[in-house]
Amino acid sequence: MLSAVTFYLLSATAVFSAMMVVLAKNPVRAVLFLILVFFSAAGLFILLGAEFLAMILIIVYVGAVAVLFLFVVMMLDIDFAQLKEGFIDNAPLGGLVALALAGILATTGLGWVSADNASSALQAPTPGDMTNVAALGAVLYDRYVFFFQIAGLVLLVAMIGTIVLTLRHRDGARRQDMHAQVTRKRTDCVEIVDIKSGEGIG
Repeated sequence: MLSAVTFYLLSATAVFSAMMVVLAKNPVRAVLFLILVFFSAAGLFILLGAEFLAMILIIVYVGAVAVLFLFVVMMLDIDFAQLKEGFIDNAPLGGLVALALAGILATTGLGWVSADNASSALQAPTPGDMTNVAALGAVLYDRYVFFFQIAGLVLLVAMIGTIVLTLRHRDGARRQDMHAQVTRKRTDCVEIVDIKSGEGIG
């Protein structure tokens, strides 16, 4: 009974917060509602026994992505009233897309429930003597360790390529010379001028 009440409470909070993300006029409040959606989804993951996904959702999305959105919205001077001028005109198209997504989810859910192996899929995904994180780590670093290393190598190559493209030398671009900045003397950058009274520029 307690699990059912918690599920419906978290689900209602997530749906309401998701609607407020779109309907909120203040962009800062919209980001705060988005953070509330992430927390509600994390609670649902915990109810499903996927505590690792809940932890990743809070650490990555709430701790990094949502906070980044919040800082960008607060620091940039964006005219959100102008961005929302076509909201009413595009509302029918958005409604059709939402109905299509809801239909896809409903069809997928009905197909999964009516499948022959639906009862076996409802069982616990991990053994009773092993946590969800331990089971995921055993599968990831044992069975799929090669693909895991390949993914890390791809990310490493992408990071090196980004650094190389950023640090390339361009003609006319002013760059910082750390050696010249540290070794400069006071006489090279400061000039003391003795201006007599009445001869200064007004």
